[in-house]
Amino acid sequence: MKRFKSFFIFALIGLLAYFFYARVVHYIQENAVLKQVIARLEADSRTAEVLVTGVNFDEKTRKTYTTIKFLEYDVKGQPMEPKYFTFSGNIIQFQSLVIRFDDIHIRSADKFKGKSAYLFWKIFMLDGPNTREYEITPVHQVPHGYRVQGGRGVFEEKLWINFWKYALNPKAAEKSGIKSAQIEAPGTLFIPGVLYMIKIEHDGGLRIDSTPLSPILKGEKIPG
Repeated sequence: MKRFKSFFIFALIGLLAYFFYARVVHYIQENAVLKQVIARLEADSRTAEVLVTGVNFDEKTRKTYTTIKFLEYDVKGQPMEPKYFTFSGNIIQFQSLVIRFDDIHIRSADKFKGKSAYLFWKIFMLDGPNTREYEITPVHQVPHGYRVQGGRGVFEEKLWINFWKYALNPKAAEKSGIKSAQIEAPGTLFIPGVLYMIKIEHDGGLRIDSTPLSPILKGEKIPG
């Protein structure tokens, strides 16, 4: 009987030690992710480049289609995977979204004070019932430019689900005393031979600048 009690006590102590160890490891991992998330929010702007890669006339629809290449840079200034979009016109608009993390009710909320996420959210062309829209940054997901290295993390995803809730739900934001997310959607005429630089400014404004490509590039196909 005494042996059984001793075994039971040792087993209980071992089980408690295991749960304590697992909890400590989990806490350390969450804090490591939290630090990386906050580090990615230090940047006060985001940039992307746009280039017209194709202009084609469709005999059937009698419309001219413009294809553009969209290259976004992450918070460290590194190029992300390019995206291509095609529209039945060339007056194209970009929609940005700035999520400000002040007063969001999450753990360690004080560490997010003054931090913001700058997202290229959508790209579209207004054409009445034929308006075409593409999503650059899917909602309710961790934006690729802010994702912590090392794959998907439940804690990181929960953080961003919370952020998206306040950004897209004005009522929830108002109840918590949070500033509404700022949305901008300027556009311009996109033509071949021009490099367009799109920048989300610190104050949330979205600016589109254009620069003619160098004449040396005309007619050349540059190897990737």
